[in-house]
Amino acid sequence: SDDKSKAYKDKPLNINCSQTISQPYMVALMTQLLELKGNEKVLEIGTGSGYQAAILAELAAEVYSVDRHPALAKQAQTLLNELGYSNVHIKTGNGTLGLPEAAPFDGIIVTASAPEAPEALIEQLKDYGRMVIPIGSRDQQELTLIQKRGDSYISKAICGCIFVPLIGKQGWEK
Repeated sequence: SDDKSKAYKDKPLNINCSQTISQPYMVALMTQLLELKGNEKVLEIGTGSGYQAAILAELAAEVYSVDRHPALAKQAQTLLNELGYSNVHIKTGNGTLGLPEAAPFDGIIVTASAPEAPEALIEQLKDYGRMVIPIGSRDQQELTLIQKRGDSYISKAICGCIFVPLIGKQGWEK
């Protein structure tokens, strides 16, 4: 495709279902903020192409990823299986509700923006777990690091960003 010439540019690219693959710098920054050591169980909300899941699979023990688009989820799982990633488990569903059956998670990456951090995702973090999520309006957000501390959490703004909206019960309506 004509997107191949854009593969090494540090900018987001369009993929199927009106979604985007994040700018490589943003993928790296979000991954770094989780501070993975190698033995963690991580949840990704918004599988997309599967690129972020592959990066996480190299750095964590188990990766669970949820996408609301069945076509994207299936395509990503097929590709990741072909590439030999046996530690990535992709589900189709409402990402704003997380994946309670696989919780708790050491880290959560949300690759779509929300008006606020979904309560369901905070609940599914382990104590001292870390979540990275773009929070703000539909047009502009702050990449935010959330660290769980017992029944509360600490929130830290990292940088400005623009992501596609997180659609679902605890995100944006369509």
